[in-house]
Amino acid sequence: MLILSFESSCDETAAALVRDGRTVERSLVRSQVEEHRLYGGVVPEIASRRHIEAIAGLYGAVFEGTGYGMEDVEAVAVTYAPGLIGALLVGVNFAKSLSMACGKPLVPVHHLRGHIAANYLAHPKLEPPFLCLVVSGGHSHIVEVLDYTQFRVVGRTRDDAAGEAFDKAARALGFPYPGGVYMDKAAAQGNPKAYAFPHPKLSTPYDFSFSGLKTAVVNLLHNASQKGEELNPYDVAAAFQETVTDILTEKLFGAAEELGYRRIVAAGGVSANSALRRKLEAGCRERGWEFFVPPLALCGDNAAMIGAQGYYEYLAGVRGGLDLNAYATMEI
Repeated sequence: MLILSFESSCDETAAALVRDGRTVERSLVRSQVEEHRLYGGVVPEIASRRHIEAIAGLYGAVFEGTGYGMEDVEAVAVTYAPGLIGALLVGVNFAKSLSMACGKPLVPVHHLRGHIAANYLAHPKLEPPFLCLVVSGGHSHIVEVLDYTQFRVVGRTRDDAAGEAFDKAARALGFPYPGGVYMDKAAAQGNPKAYAFPHPKLSTPYDFSFSGLKTAVVNLLHNASQKGEELNPYDVAAAFQETVTDILTEKLFGAAEELGYRRIVAAGGVSANSALRRKLEAGCRERGWEFFVPPLALCGDNAAMIGAQGYYEYLAGVRGGLDLNAYATMEI
């Protein structure tokens, strides 16, 4: 079954053709990162306008060289939540129009479900149930994937997501947007033990809180500036990354122990972080558990992951009509 999918939840416009939820026939992503870098972060209005300019061209280009046409597509999948509302509406309205014009079923897909499904493309033998750490710019969740369309949230962030904390700490250190990538590179040149940052204690054992950690970095920099002291930004980045990745792995492994999971999955943009990948892989290996994570190309936002999850949503009978709307927030 061939699914045409679209993703436009933030600052990447993407289109893909995915077969049977496991094979990427073609995947295209048009990033806006260079433009948003001028402003130090994503500007929602600009993102929406760039999606409008890009999406029709990507739709035409995604078929090139594949031998497929719209007549071979059996369903159209699209991200409809969560994300920037204006950006989401571009993808949703384009997919609805295409569905109506071509007489193809429309399948709405939750963005976080799509990130999890990126692992099905990278690991064809992976099947639920498993425990997944979903970490991105706007989300930090520990999720039980009970079946392809059944999920239970075990833990989530109370405030900032891990990716957001990386970006804000990077900005405070003077690194360009997107901060997570530059923090990872800088951390490789620093001493992770140079500074001790706090590990928040919460009443719920598997929830996260990164707001205080972000503030601790800002306060460290401000105090040093007021005293005329120079800090090594690479050491600060390394210590910050060490703390964030320790928190993520400790809580994930704790949840897995309690719930009895031996198959661990990571997904989302922050799963591209080299330190996090090393710690998760090493921790699972020590415990004799299976570990799955997408290749870097599938960690960020893309339409292939939406096509993968769209396949399983389609099989479960999920359909969207012409009244399908986009939503800035929604439970997984």
